[in-house]
Amino acid sequence: MAVVSNSYAQPILRTADLSEGLRIVERLLGIADLRNLEVDFEARISSTHSLSEVLALLPDADWWAEGERDGTSGPGDDPSAYLPIWLRRWAQAPETVEPFLKAVGDSPATVRWDFNAWPEAPEVGLGVGGTRGAFVTLCAHARDLDLEEPAADYTVFVHVKQIEAERAPWLAARVGLRVIGDLVMAPY
Repeated sequence: MAVVSNSYAQPILRTADLSEGLRIVERLLGIADLRNLEVDFEARISSTHSLSEVLALLPDADWWAEGERDGTSGPGDDPSAYLPIWLRRWAQAPETVEPFLKAVGDSPATVRWDFNAWPEAPEVGLGVGGTRGAFVTLCAHARDLDLEEPAADYTVFVHVKQIEAERAPWLAARVGLRVIGDLVMAPY
């Protein structure tokens, strides 16, 4: 039986400027081991316009009705009949990030870059970080990874293993920033 644990994430940037958020993500990716790089998307969609835009980009995305209502991406269900919905698509190419962010409009969404490892951090006594804690997430129009706290801006989170919490401020410093919130367990 395999034991799977969640990563822990800490915010390092909050900005109204999407391009600034994406620049910080690129700088973080520049120090990471990007073997096996893929991108995961999640969104809470309430409008038919955003839904049609996202499904045009990600036609095979999984979705489910919000709350206790029935309705999923199984055969026969029309997602527009169940709005608001949650939508998720994993293991996408990095080139789909900007089209996805454009498609979701002002819907709360996350983009998570998943890669092989963080580099060695000798200043804080850490070796190379493994895949379980090697992520960067950009939250759009939400302050939290669960997409429950609406916001008009973007937040960048670095993910680490809980036992390597000191890696988060170390990573923030590598890109000229500092942590700006608590270390929280990620929902994935």
